[in-house]
Amino acid sequence: MGDIGPATREAAGQGTDTGDTGKRGAVVAALMLSMALAALDSTIVSTAVPQIVGDLGGFSVFSWLFSGYLLAVTVTLPVYGKLSDTFGRKPVLVAGAILFLLGSLLCALAWNMGALIAFRVVQGLGGGALQGTVQTLAADLYPLKERPKIQSKLSTVWAVSAVAGPGLGGLLAAYADWRWIFLVNLPIGAVALWLIVRHLHEPQRKSRARARVDWAGALAVFATGGVLLTALVQGGVAWPWLSAPSLALFAGGLALAGLVVVIERRAAEPIIPGWVWRRRTIAAVNLTLGALGLLMVAPTVFLPTYAQAVLDLDPVTAGFVLSVWTLSWPLSAALSQHVYRRIGFRDTALLGIGAATLILLAFPFLPYPGAAWQPTLLMLLLGAALGLFQLPLIVGVQSTVGWSERGTTTASVLFCRQSGQTIGAALFGAVANGVLAARLGGAGDLDSVARDLEAGAPAEATRHAVADAVHAVYLGAAGAAALAFLVLLCVAPRRFPVLGETDDGPAETGRPDEPVAT
Repeated sequence: MGDIGPATREAAGQGTDTGDTGKRGAVVAALMLSMALAALDSTIVSTAVPQIVGDLGGFSVFSWLFSGYLLAVTVTLPVYGKLSDTFGRKPVLVAGAILFLLGSLLCALAWNMGALIAFRVVQGLGGGALQGTVQTLAADLYPLKERPKIQSKLSTVWAVSAVAGPGLGGLLAAYADWRWIFLVNLPIGAVALWLIVRHLHEPQRKSRARARVDWAGALAVFATGGVLLTALVQGGVAWPWLSAPSLALFAGGLALAGLVVVIERRAAEPIIPGWVWRRRTIAAVNLTLGALGLLMVAPTVFLPTYAQAVLDLDPVTAGFVLSVWTLSWPLSAALSQHVYRRIGFRDTALLGIGAATLILLAFPFLPYPGAAWQPTLLMLLLGAALGLFQLPLIVGVQSTVGWSERGTTTASVLFCRQSGQTIGAALFGAVANGVLAARLGGAGDLDSVARDLEAGAPAEATRHAVADAVHAVYLGAAGAAALAFLVLLCVAPRRFPVLGETDDGPAETGRPDEPVAT
């Protein structure tokens, strides 16, 4: 198998030839393996925390194993998106994979918790390149009418990783050693790297006269995101929200954000160009997927606690209640093309997020204590609704830009979704703790509930308080979904300005299965 250049010519504005399925399949396999590395890493570590802490110590800071990785991924997404538009996808993806694998090897060799956290940040620096560039290449490789195939495959990778990650991490920690959680990345990544280097050959494009990289802007974006996300992740956990460290971080983040605006306005090739927010379609998708990231926090963070404390389920069964949405989400995403080809990208997304709003609103009306099948059914329906919402927006927005803008556009969408999750974790954590404190006379929070669950069944008053707290979180998630609905309805254009297969600028109007617009 050799050059897949013909399969990527659409990205260069030269048309699309997808006839050589075998050659393109090798690259698709590499993309799925690369995405699996990033997806597994967000779940596989969680079940091994007791073994890691027992070996290295550092219980007071172990949360940074997750926060440090998340921060590095999120703040580097815009940088990698711009670099892939400037230098091509392949060098960015190869560099990101090497950095991720180096971080994995260093994590396996860590000698204390501080070193492990630092090496997790290195992993995250590579993970940002993997997430953004894989999604961009998926759009480069396939013409518009075939993009749901690759997107549904990538969704399936995330779904399988969400289910398999915690179990695999637990098995490795229990029967081997927690260091194998990181070492297992090496053979998977090596295969992905070999396939990318061997089979991905991007066509020659018009060379720019001395392409300039906005390194000052990249550093400012990284610093701004790092400071603000640290404030959100640690606020209410490491220190109170209104304490001096929290206020200082928020003030410093806002000052850095102002500096980013100044630098980006003067830069010849800005990392975050102004057109990302000036174009209605991209701005609307950014905002709505930011709301998606926010509302996803409700089930992923709080439903397992609800299932254990209120429904009295064991941790494995509680995990199953959450995991069912990973079954319906990719299936719905794969089928969404049959809907948006008839009614368009925006209206399909409106249908999905409208249904999601109603499903989230239904959760607080579940009977107390209720049966396990009730939240399980709601999660199954929620996954189907969100699959119908997310994939049409990603496919649609990627199809409104040419190759030279697709990396930046994809990165901005993923950045907003990741930022939404971070904001949601902080916001809904504060809401849940506030409700718990009010119901338990000021003496309860999520940490105390977790301790009660480890000790045995919590008291009846605690169970009621947890139910009320999670109900409040789901109402907030429904509010985020309703906000996304309004943004799509009021900001997004009725028909997305989709490019023709041979264009590098917006087309006029038409259907998504033709080289026109929808």
